[in-house]
Amino acid sequence: MLYETQFLLALITTWAIEIPVLVALIRVVFRDRSLPISRMLFAGLVCTALTLPYLWFVLPPVVDAAYYPLIGETLVVIVEAGILNRVLGLDLKKAMLCSITMNALSYLLGLFLL
Repeated sequence: MLYETQFLLALITTWAIEIPVLVALIRVVFRDRSLPISRMLFAGLVCTALTLPYLWFVLPPVVDAAYYPLIGETLVVIVEAGILNRVLGLDLKKAMLCSITMNALSYLLGLFLL
């Protein structure tokens, strides 16, 4: 399978995992009913669309493979927390918790699905 095809499958899979996690965290854990589902959906789509291409295409040539998961996922968590803070208005603590949870689950499930 082409690398680009693998990327597209990873993108769709990541959206399928991370967006429901984001909605569940906001609705169930934070008990916030004020944010519209459409805005959470948009935020989840933007987070992955802006970070996954860098993780797949930009970082691999410049980051040593031994440190790639740690550096890549750390950068993704930070960037996505910033996006959640700006797009959804979550405070930084909640945005960071959402980002860490979303990315940990998608990373772990991605390992399982491979």
